[in-house]
Amino acid sequence: MLSYIIWNFNPDLFSIPGLDYAPRWYGVLFALGFILSQQVMIYIFKKEGRPVKDVDKLTTYMVVAVIVGARLGHCLFYDPVRYLSNPLEILKIWEGGLASHGGAIGILIALYLFGKKLNYRFVWILDRIVIVAALTGALIRTGNLFNSEMEGIETNSNVGLVYARATYDVLNYDENRIESVSFKKGGQMESNQPGMVPITAIIRYKEGVKLNLNEKNYIETRVSNTLSRYSEVVEHVDFGSGPLQYLVDEKNGRQVVEIFALGKVRHAAQLYEAAYLAMLMVLLFWLWKSRREVLPQGFNFALFMIILWSLRFVDEFYKMNQEAFEDDLILNMGQILSIPMTLAGIIIVFFVVRGDKKMSNFS
Repeated sequence: MLSYIIWNFNPDLFSIPGLDYAPRWYGVLFALGFILSQQVMIYIFKKEGRPVKDVDKLTTYMVVAVIVGARLGHCLFYDPVRYLSNPLEILKIWEGGLASHGGAIGILIALYLFGKKLNYRFVWILDRIVIVAALTGALIRTGNLFNSEMEGIETNSNVGLVYARATYDVLNYDENRIESVSFKKGGQMESNQPGMVPITAIIRYKEGVKLNLNEKNYIETRVSNTLSRYSEVVEHVDFGSGPLQYLVDEKNGRQVVEIFALGKVRHAAQLYEAAYLAMLMVLLFWLWKSRREVLPQGFNFALFMIILWSLRFVDEFYKMNQEAFEDDLILNMGQILSIPMTLAGIIIVFFVVRGDKKMSNFS
């Protein structure tokens, strides 16, 4: 039995007639991360007798720090030439481009400023903020999956995801004439290469639409050329090097076109990261709830740094590179940035376990 999943999740929460803009699941999950995090922090502040009103200020610091830090991190780490030569491009956050390493740095700076202003020890805040940071990160990575971005490398097996959303966008070329575009496993194209699996794209036209010679010619030329040249499609679905292989049929009074292709099965790398972030959140919350009186200050933060960034280093082996320049590197940018983060956690653990007074009183 074929065990791959054809991933064609609609990233839009809903569409607004007449507007190009549509709210996305990614944005909802991003916001949900902060909403849930705020509730967790309120619980923590209440349990420890801290002013609950400070959580609102902390949330504001966090939101600004994550967005600004993640955006600047992407611009400076992944494409500095472009953004430094055109600084206004940095403001176009709606075009995408957020880096978790930049977000982490932004959070550290914001928390230090928050602690200074409201008289909280920096380490005390860090030990607790990592709980909700892991929670928010898990939701954001789930949003990446819903967006069909940060895809994994090929599994070279039939286990994984075939990312088909870009193919869907190309095939849904006329919403006035096309009723739906869907995919199913199997088809007329075959391959002996592991991880190349047969799929069929199905275009179902609206009632009364007839596929005349001009329509078929459009499919065979414009649509076929786009499917074979658009990188977002080619990376995930192979329609072959020759003429487009398709059949025209009529079902329930509607014209149907079935186009045959091979899907490239890839790792669900975003889901891997979301899963270990969720488990890390549970671990850190349990340590805070049951061991905070016996564990030295800074331990939770150090543990977070070691586990998160070492797992992130490994997870990057299963991700496609974000930028072309990474193809020439032994390690990609995500791995390069994860190394100092992990080492920082190890160094902090050394001082924490040793009982260094400077660490416990750091503010």
